Amino acid sequence: MAHDGQDPMTPDSPLLDDLTALTAAALPAAEGVLEAARASVRDMVSDGDRVSGAAIEAHQDAAHGLAWLATYVESLRQMQAWSGRLQADGTFGEVEALIHQIAFGEYLAQIAGGIPMNQGEFVRPADLGLGADALDGLQTGAAATLIARGNSQAARTRLVVLMQERAAEVTVGRTGLDEELEMIRAQFHRYAAEKVEPYAHDWHLRDELIPMEIINELAEMGVFGLTIPQEYGGLGLSKASMAVVSEELSRGYIGVGSLGTRSEIAAELILCGGTPEQKAHWLPRIASAEILPTAVFTEPNTGSDLGALRTRAVKDGDDYRVTGNKTWITHAARTHVMTLLARTDPDSTDHRGLSMFLAEKTPGTDDAPFPTEGMSGGEIEVLGYRGMKEYELAFDNFHVKGENLLGGEEGRGFKQLMETFESARIQTAARAVGVAQCALDVGMQYAQDRRQFGKPLIDFPRVSGKLAMMAVEIMIARQLTYFSAWEKDEGRRCDLEAGMAKLLGARVAWAAADNALQIHGGNGFALEYKISRILCDARILNIFEGAAEIQAQVIARRLLDRRN
Repeated sequence: MAHDGQDPMTPDSPLLDDLTALTAAALPAAEGVLEAARASVRDMVSDGDRVSGAAIEAHQDAAHGLAWLATYVESLRQMQAWSGRLQADGTFGEVEALIHQIAFGEYLAQIAGGIPMNQGEFVRPADLGLGADALDGLQTGAAATLIARGNSQAARTRLVVLMQERAAEVTVGRTGLDEELEMIRAQFHRYAAEKVEPYAHDWHLRDELIPMEIINELAEMGVFGLTIPQEYGGLGLSKASMAVVSEELSRGYIGVGSLGTRSEIAAELILCGGTPEQKAHWLPRIASAEILPTAVFTEPNTGSDLGALRTRAVKDGDDYRVTGNKTWITHAARTHVMTLLARTDPDSTDHRGLSMFLAEKTPGTDDAPFPTEGMSGGEIEVLGYRGMKEYELAFDNFHVKGENLLGGEEGRGFKQLMETFESARIQTAARAVGVAQCALDVGMQYAQDRRQFGKPLIDFPRVSGKLAMMAVEIMIARQLTYFSAWEKDEGRRCDLEAGMAKLLGARVAWAAADNALQIHGGNGFALEYKISRILCDARILNIFEGAAEIQAQVIARRLLDRRN
């Protein structure tokens, strides 16, 4: 570890050489609590030798609490891995040490005393059926030291002092990514800072679509074909690169950071489930942004229960006619193709009767947003996330070519969609990190500029403490997101890791936005200040791509079904 400052544990003494050894020694205590909790909750929700869905619902607080506990433990593992990578290349300096110790001190303390699932719901060890003995490992040794001294006011204050000194750096602390990914970050950070962030608030206030100029420029930069293989006209880059690009563009404005999400979902659907002919036809056009896709899945009154979808696709010769209603369709008006989920088996009542279509449509205009015969729609006015707009759609004998049935086989739509969830949630986690970083950027600038009682707000400990915790939790969420992306790149199942990254990232983004607005005081409540938009944008992250409660349910089920 680099000796470039003061001891993060006691800022008036030399830097500790064994901080990462201390955190490594504390990690098994957290892992022990998790294993005890998993066994305890499994006992609550088991019917004989099997986990009961009804019992999980009956003990939902405990099950969801287990998901949060597991997310915290995985976060600490990834922070430990991050510190190890930086130490190996000699870049683990004082900023990184402060972030690391505060992260461990705070998250270990919350594991022992209560993890916030949101502002008003906490999971405590007793809620998981744990007694005091299960926490013994946290009450002695390295874990107890970190709980008592890790997240001190002195550590938070020192971190913010260094953040001000190093304001020109793109991120607070080194991310641990390789040189290529950091070059990608720098490129998109510059673009967002110059072309997106200065204009985003006006787009939001006027409820305007993101200008086509931005979309065209992003297309030239390869955003829409980032992970599409080169043989289909894409760049063939990693999911980790996708996470970095999504993060930096969302730091400028979540609407711009989310433009690539539509293409990512559509491309993933086609890559995983399309025929060779569909791949050859659609992927190059998506990669170049010749066509813009939108995802058409959700229906009124179904929400996350996709198995209950009622929109039907009926055979009409070799083709199909679609009838039904969809809602919360992002960027629907000016797109060219819809990944449309509809029921092809009228006798089915669950996901097994669903099929996915690549349904072509004519892009609309402001005056005629949905000119294609057989479909109509209207805008849903929303608090934030406005740059692509949200719509309700109605289909009445809407024509879809038979050749556009994804994979050429009916009844596979739900399975095909499930195969995209890992990538979609990794990207959503990355967007959350970007929004959180945006909140930190805006909150810190205001705290430096605004003076009260004769000094800048940032000199008050409660203000600097908020900024420090934003920086720490952003790094935690970032490392968890990168880990899930790396797992995906290695071809390993990562729905658990991606779900955890999305779950934590969304909470971190909302907390950062809320605290940044608090730093603004009354001004933060004024529409003219950017933080009012950032707060609205952050709020959606806990809802789309699986609401936090659904996400926790999925994570819990995976944890409880695993026997090792």
